[in-house]
Amino acid sequence: MTEVSTTAPVSKKTRLIGWIMTILPALLFLFSATMKLLHPPQLDVGFAKLQLPVSWALGLGILELACTVIYLIPRTAVIGAILLTGYLGGAMVTHLRIAEPPVTHVILGVVLWGGLYLRDTRLRQLIPFRS
Repeated sequence: MTEVSTTAPVSKKTRLIGWIMTILPALLFLFSATMKLLHPPQLDVGFAKLQLPVSWALGLGILELACTVIYLIPRTAVIGAILLTGYLGGAMVTHLRIAEPPVTHVILGVVLWGGLYLRDTRLRQLIPFRS
């Protein structure tokens, strides 16, 4: 038995807003990953403040870059969002350890999923908001 979708198609305006909300966090993740891969002097200071070994920078940068690329590909965007949510969870715990509020990380996660929700009909079918 096949279930008929009750989700309305995504309008062009909604899809555009969704893509904007997708690109903004992706740019932040790409910038962060690039800094970890390029290893500027400020990276050592930041990792010391977070009490992390700077030797983790390369691995974290590769992981962040891979998750972001997966998120930007429409067919794999949902798994990318799940992976980036996990990455953000680790970042939140890292900041909580040094008594910094992870407000930015929470907002980033909301924008990340909000953009995906606005542009992806499959996600709207999975999580239908009813009026």
